[in-house]
Amino acid sequence: MNIAIIGPAHPLRGGGISTFNERLATALQEEGHTVTIYSFSLQYPSFLFPGKSQFTDEPAPSNLHIKTIINSINPLNWIKAGNTIKDAKHDLVIVRYWIPFMGPCLGTILRKIKKNKHSKILCIADNVIPHEKRLGDVAFTKYFLKPVDSFITMSKSVMEELKTFTDKRVAYTPHPLYDNYGLAVSKGIACERLQINPNEKYLLFFGFIRKYKGLDLLLEAMCDERIQSLGLKLIIAGEYYEDKEYCEALISNINDKIISFTQFIPNEDVKYYFGAADLIVQPYRSATNSGITQIAYHFEKPMIVTNVGGLREVVPDGKCGYVVEPNSNAIAEGVLKFLQPSSITELSNNLKVEKKKYGWDVFVEVLIKTSF
Repeated sequence: MNIAIIGPAHPLRGGGISTFNERLATALQEEGHTVTIYSFSLQYPSFLFPGKSQFTDEPAPSNLHIKTIINSINPLNWIKAGNTIKDAKHDLVIVRYWIPFMGPCLGTILRKIKKNKHSKILCIADNVIPHEKRLGDVAFTKYFLKPVDSFITMSKSVMEELKTFTDKRVAYTPHPLYDNYGLAVSKGIACERLQINPNEKYLLFFGFIRKYKGLDLLLEAMCDERIQSLGLKLIIAGEYYEDKEYCEALISNINDKIISFTQFIPNEDVKYYFGAADLIVQPYRSATNSGITQIAYHFEKPMIVTNVGGLREVVPDGKCGYVVEPNSNAIAEGVLKFLQPSSITELSNNLKVEKKKYGWDVFVEVLIKTSF
């Protein structure tokens, strides 16, 4: 088929969504489809983007066809972009929806595409109502949803939320592996690259730092006397988007236990942070699903996740990690459980088996079936 993906891609940083879109395009091409990604020339106005830059210096993927044509805040552009995609008469248009701010832009583009009376439109819905709620969320989401023919969600909680907005076809399939960060490296090589001691045990918090991701809860857990006595260290790898002052105040109390890399992490360096880590911790206050989990599966690293949203759906408690309540004491208890003598080996063995569920071939099969 001739397929379009509408959503962020290179040179936008976009975090996991850009990486996902590019990996999905590759998976579809491997199945024999022709794929064009329509990305953003302007994704967010600067006042809505808390990071240092929306763009990456990394080279563009050589195997992908990316057209940078969408301006999220220019209604005239929405019409032009919509007409461009409409005239291409793609058999399938896949659109990402992760924040209601994009509802007017993407909803308008999709309405234009529908006028070709040929393209099927499928939405991959990361969120329906976002973690940080704003005025207009519901209205923007309803406007976006109307021209969509079918939906995929990667968490059951989002699927149920979506069903309160629409009676159109909705399928659930887990987030596939992020297997495009290269092969795993040894702890020794990773620690040498990061210039840290390979003889220490490391927890890893990875990704953009926002309040809902609960870094402060993990820092409070690091202050627990039981954790302090073990000499564990926490690697924080990711750019602050909010909560910086509060987290840094907590860090000042345990500065010798924290190793901070609080800048944007290029794709080529991800393997070193996961290679150095013994345990990945996702102390989220709220969640739908998380790409961090699927990076951990790729590198076969055990996890502690909180009992929120879809995290518990993909990390079986006691099998590939531990599911704990979103508070500092429960997180500390999870870390202690992980350090029991038999735990590390057992979790590592289970991860090798469990990760096989999350292949891109499985995701693409569900996507195509749901589209037609």
